[in-house]
Amino acid sequence: MFRPKVPTMPQPTGLVTPPAVVEPTAVIQHTPQAPAPAPVVAPAPVPARPTVQLTPGAVVALVGSGTAVVLVVGAVLVSMLLAVAITAASVAVCALVVRSLIASEGKRR
Repeated sequence: MFRPKVPTMPQPTGLVTPPAVVEPTAVIQHTPQAPAPAPVVAPAPVPARPTVQLTPGAVVALVGSGTAVVLVVGAVLVSMLLAVAITAASVAVCALVVRSLIASEGKRR
């Protein structure tokens, strides 16, 4: 009951690809020919979809969403900076306390 059973795999599962067969190819000498005439340049094709035109409502929505993103990112960065500043201040206070304890221990002797 407590002994694990190792599954057996009599045949591989999944796709089995046959080994690639490499066949030798013959080398054909290429004779130089006269250069081909220059191709005629066709006019540029017209794009299948129209260009994007922003309506005043879409511009207001874009500006509003951009402002919201900037405010959220700014709030996150300011909170991270505040967390680092609070941590640094608490470490400095701890260092001062330890320093004063060590100094007072030395004066008592």
